Amino acid sequence: MTDSPVLYERIGKTALITLNRPQKKNAFEAAINEALPVALKAARDDRSVRSIVLTGAGGAFCSGFDLGSLDEGEDAAFAGRKLVLGFQEWFSGLADMPKPVIAAVDGAAVGAGFSLALAADFMFVTPRVRLLPTFLSLGLVPDLSMLYVLPRLVGLAKAKELIFCARAVDAQQALALGLAQAIIDQEQLLDSALQFARQFDDAPADALALSKTLLNRSFETDRPAMTEFEACAQSLCGASHYHAEAVRRFLGKEGLPYRGAVLPAP
Repeated sequence: MTDSPVLYERIGKTALITLNRPQKKNAFEAAINEALPVALKAARDDRSVRSIVLTGAGGAFCSGFDLGSLDEGEDAAFAGRKLVLGFQEWFSGLADMPKPVIAAVDGAAVGAGFSLALAADFMFVTPRVRLLPTFLSLGLVPDLSMLYVLPRLVGLAKAKELIFCARAVDAQQALALGLAQAIIDQEQLLDSALQFARQFDDAPADALALSKTLLNRSFETDRPAMTEFEACAQSLCGASHYHAEAVRRFLGKEGLPYRGAVLPAP
């Protein structure tokens, strides 16, 4: 395997992005923080890429920020803010990626690594996964949008429980909470994620991107505004070549170009 901190591979119409620092359990360090945004931009800008699978090498997903890489020369009062906002510059691009993102999570996803997994649209986990919101154990608050995303996924009370108690969430708990969509054996994890991603090859890319964009803003948008956004998006999609072809096939009793995607059995 190459020494690159982040591996980027095209598999059909799917971009496979792998954090590749197994000796540090794929902790966020300078090399990953520089290489990951480049890989995400490549996946976003390539119109032939229809989905993204994000994973980690060596039996761990991501062990969070590499605490040993802190720059002691920074002003302590502002170093943390600068660090988090620096990560957020590329993290927002992942959260708002206009394509389906599947996190294939094996082993530990710790702190910001847990936040990274939460940024995906789907999370597939192995039986040995441990999602660890360990921030309070280090005297820190959650970052990389965990305080924003987690309550919206599991509810405010459950988010408080997970964060305050700082205990590991195992695979079955992740499934029950709706954080994960499937539990898959370690040997089949990547193949299953790629097989699921492949089902979006023929999905209407622009309609899916608009749907994801609006869903990501639905909690901050009132109903009249969302109705207007829906109407504008529908007008754009209704005038697309994809819609015209789908209608032609439907009226001609032919198979539709996209029949939906099916998750693996949980």
